[in-house]
Amino acid sequence: MAASCSFRSVVRAPPLSRRLARSAVRCRSAAPPDAGGTAPTSKLVVEVKERLAREHPGLPTGRNGRDDDDMILWFLKDRKFSVDESVSKLTKAIKWRQDFGVSELSEESVKDLYQTGKAYIHDSLDIYGRPVLVVVAAKHFPSTQDPVENEKLCAYLVEKAINRLPSGAENILGIFDLRGFRVENGDLQFLKFLIDVFYYYYPKRLGQVLFVDAPFVFQPMWQIVKPLLKSYASLVRFCDSETVRKEYFTEETVPHDFRS
Repeated sequence: MAASCSFRSVVRAPPLSRRLARSAVRCRSAAPPDAGGTAPTSKLVVEVKERLAREHPGLPTGRNGRDDDDMILWFLKDRKFSVDESVSKLTKAIKWRQDFGVSELSEESVKDLYQTGKAYIHDSLDIYGRPVLVVVAAKHFPSTQDPVENEKLCAYLVEKAINRLPSGAENILGIFDLRGFRVENGDLQFLKFLIDVFYYYYPKRLGQVLFVDAPFVFQPMWQIVKPLLKSYASLVRFCDSETVRKEYFTEETVPHDFRS
């Protein structure tokens, strides 16, 4: 049985004020190149697009393809407007989307795991206007659930969350409900996949991650995962259910799993 000692006694992130949290919502991308002798942003987008067409003509076109201006600009910002790095990262991301069949994912295609309630997109935004992805760790059983199906559910929900971004919003809130977490719920392979998803394929889309009511048995996994997160580790906040209710939602919009 999981120890009742809260992991917050081991690792405690300082509370965020609403002002700081709002600033965290904004994408921390570099400013675009200025006009002082460097190429304007639009020219960089064209350069990346031409490089992708020339060097990787087999990549798909259209939305989220090699000629998607918005996607190219997003990756340019992520790579601090380095054309070479943007081309490399975009190639990896677009190829993954193609091989993984992201555009073909639907609620029907992931219904078996979706119906377990182990993860879902909350109906309401948080108070900072972010779509909310909730993961219920106690319902995740890697020994009996197909890892590929878990990955498909993950990709489907991330896509769904990003498609719900309001105009002007750029990232989402991830909530990991760790109440009832046991050793058998731990899944390092899936966490590594999740890290790759947000680093390589959806960069800077994750605005903050809440680990809620983490039990002591979660500590060993966190010690392994934290170095893998690198700079993304700064997005993680350990907190309790009351914090979720009071600092991220109103009484009307709080997820049902966190209603008092």
